[in-house]
Amino acid sequence: MSSEPIHVLGAGLSGLAAAAYLAKAGREVHVHEIRSDSGARFDGDFQGIENWTSGSDFFDEMRGWGFDPEQFKSDAFDVIDLVHPDDEVTQPRTSSVAFRVVERGTAEHCIDQGFKRMALEAGAQIHYDTRRSPEDCHIVAAGPKESSAVAFGEIFHTDHPNHVTFQLNDKLAPGAYSYLIVIDGIGLICTCLWRQQKRTSRYLNETIAWYEQHYELNRKPIKRVGGKGDFSMPDKYIHEGRYYVGEAGGLQDFMWGFGMRYAVTSGVLAAKAVLGECNYETEVRKGLVPLVRASAINRFLMNRVGNRGFKMVANHWMRDQRRKGDGLAFMRWLYKPGLMRRLLWPVVRLGMLRRKQLADGRVVSRMPFRKSLARDVWEPSPRAEEIGDEWDVIRRGGGRTSFGESDA
Repeated sequence: MSSEPIHVLGAGLSGLAAAAYLAKAGREVHVHEIRSDSGARFDGDFQGIENWTSGSDFFDEMRGWGFDPEQFKSDAFDVIDLVHPDDEVTQPRTSSVAFRVVERGTAEHCIDQGFKRMALEAGAQIHYDTRRSPEDCHIVAAGPKESSAVAFGEIFHTDHPNHVTFQLNDKLAPGAYSYLIVIDGIGLICTCLWRQQKRTSRYLNETIAWYEQHYELNRKPIKRVGGKGDFSMPDKYIHEGRYYVGEAGGLQDFMWGFGMRYAVTSGVLAAKAVLGECNYETEVRKGLVPLVRASAINRFLMNRVGNRGFKMVANHWMRDQRRKGDGLAFMRWLYKPGLMRRLLWPVVRLGMLRRKQLADGRVVSRMPFRKSLARDVWEPSPRAEEIGDEWDVIRRGGGRTSFGESDA
């Protein structure tokens, strides 16, 4: 076994997964992170780990790699409220786990801290508040540099039971979706914007107003959070001997924004490649790239429809559930490679993605942040304006905002 130390850039999920796997195998591993801690980028928002892009439960896969899902808090869901663009509510459900909700951040129960503990317990060394050049690292797991989409959310206290609502609505979330997540008395209402907008806070205020009208939340705001996603597909996943994993490798979902499953998986594959257990390029192209391509095709189609198209998707989802008896089957179908998707891929690559050479010499096909449309111009409701004014008072009184409109 080589005694050369392995250097990983980025202490997110993909970098920590790689570090933990390598350290368990006896390698000396150093992880370099520019932020002060793992999860500092997220500030306590909820995110989902999907369970539909593989026939196996992802937590079982994690255990097979030597990871312990009990190291962080997660809540499994088998049913959600699906809100159609016309406010009809239906319920996709499954007899298995559809997805799990975890918290991102620096609190002890967050998934970021769970993977940090696993990496440290395995023997990896993590260097926070440090800068290291990607050229000096074996595995690159850095976060997004640009924006293809943004999300804005509010975290609040609530007495509503644990719950998830997913809403397709081109007005509240241009080109995308909004959602409500409640876990143990803490709620998150979030809207995702896949088109550039001015006065982006109005979308969040209007989304909060909608959820307040339809759910008894007894909402007491805590803070507002947000983040951005940079969606691109590189020509190669190994560049000048370095393995690019997670978001750094463009391994995330163009359609819904899910990325944690791809992040952990790619981190493990890179670690296995360093150990000589697999060919990273081959394994990524076989197991992950078809899923990313399918999500990009789905995103291309979603970009070209409004609420009428979203209504068709919602209706088809529920018809498929009635026919098959499992709402998860529709989600699996969305990511299943096939002839139609192979035919659509050249159109999507030319019509939605733009070729770009990055500073490190890699060439990627990147999805730019799309421009707003005429239908995105509308006046906020009186209640949404009240919510905005209420937040201004809370913010002046000490309420935190971790993501500003300038970040869009």
